[in-house]
Amino acid sequence: MDVRSDISGFHRMGIKERLEKLKEFGLSPEDAETLAKEGNLPLETADRMIENVVGTFPFPLGIATNFLINGRDYLIPMAIEEPSVVAAASYAAKLARPGGGFAASSDEPVMIGQIQLVGVPDMDKAKSGILSKKEEILDACNRRDSTLVKFGGGARDIELRELQTKKGTMLIVHLLVDVRDAMGANAVNTMAETVTPLLESVSGGKARLRIISNLADRRLARARAVWTKEALEESTKGKMKGEEVVDAMLEAYAFAESDPYRCTTHNKGIMNGIDAVTIATGNDFRAVEAGAHSYACRNGEYKPLTKYYKDEKGNLVGEIELPLAVATVGGATRTNPIARISLSILGAKTSKELAEVIASVGLAQNFAALRALATEGIQKGHMRLHAKNIAVTAGATGEKIDRVAAKMIEEGNISVSRAKEILESGDL
Repeated sequence: MDVRSDISGFHRMGIKERLEKLKEFGLSPEDAETLAKEGNLPLETADRMIENVVGTFPFPLGIATNFLINGRDYLIPMAIEEPSVVAAASYAAKLARPGGGFAASSDEPVMIGQIQLVGVPDMDKAKSGILSKKEEILDACNRRDSTLVKFGGGARDIELRELQTKKGTMLIVHLLVDVRDAMGANAVNTMAETVTPLLESVSGGKARLRIISNLADRRLARARAVWTKEALEESTKGKMKGEEVVDAMLEAYAFAESDPYRCTTHNKGIMNGIDAVTIATGNDFRAVEAGAHSYACRNGEYKPLTKYYKDEKGNLVGEIELPLAVATVGGATRTNPIARISLSILGAKTSKELAEVIASVGLAQNFAALRALATEGIQKGHMRLHAKNIAVTAGATGEKIDRVAAKMIEEGNISVSRAKEILESGDL
């Protein structure tokens, strides 16, 4: 069936109509029913996921449309409380379609496990001894997780790093483990603990920490898109020439590249999109955040995770690269029913594909923010979408929420005080 992600008027549909559209994209009737339920994470399930459960804390789950990634259409679930994020990603993806959408790629899913060895009496001897036992170390790791090996993963290599610290010289052993479609923490941590006695015996040192690193710089994902001058000009309704929009956005990017105060907000906008998909699919957004920001300052300065430049035709090219340790198996990706359904809607079959989708969303989100900032300003669109939240804060309920929001938008005065005045006046 020929289905596309550029669904006309999706944002104007009711929830039931949107769910019907998702069925056309392959959502089962049972999953549609689960999505439509209030409180769709059962307390019994939640109680098995974490400790001391007293309830659940839901996020709105939206669908980003228009995404064309590596020639394939995607509808992308995003769980986030902030207005305008889903709309912005969808709009950026729509503007990218004339340029061919997003081209994405990713590395093999290799994670790093770190074993900290202290009190090593002879560093050179310890290093040579560990390297001489490399195959024995890798074999021990892979015997410990034969299931991962069966699926094509497993421990691949080791690295040694000598660190000078306030507590003396330490030898850090890195296990490089292909975790396939898992995030990998459990497998890597287990392997690190398994080989600790052997490493202690060979090095003469004492092992302290044995833990995965969330700086997954062997597991990078990348995306690239071209936004044509014509699409950019049309996005301003002719108020700015396409070339002017390109130059304005390149100047905005130069600001982020040169100033850590701006760069922090620049990268936060990227993570708006990345976190939203990561949460929706039941992945560890805190690990992804930590890895992304570490990667942004890997060369000693905090820098943007994206870059922008003109191509030979004067169109705007955007690129992103960052570590993305995400999974399609294990953990909450299967335990949480909404995460399972989100992965089903997305249709990503492997961790690599999921990482490529998430990177594309991060680039789209960043482009949308830069375009808005460099043209009409960020607040115009954001506050229009935020108007309903303002109305609720002021005390509006039911249909009054929409009426108060519409009146504030019409007046161009979106504030809690104005919302209260409208409610008190009864002028609805």
